[in-house]
Amino acid sequence: MIKQARKEEGLTQQELAERSGTSKHYISRIENNKSDIEMLTLKKIVEAGLGRKLRVQIN
Repeated sequence: MIKQARKEEGLTQQELAERSGTSKHYISRIENNKSDIEMLTLKKIVEAGLGRKLRVQIN
């Protein structure tokens, strides 16, 4: 999800990390399912890093 959105925006992992206040290493770990992610961090990556809106739906 994050990797696909990052590529659609034409961003490198480093650029996404800088925009969202995280590290390139952390972005890589998330994209490769090697790390859990907190909702607040996900929100920062999606909204600040990717310029998109995060929407959570529970059914």
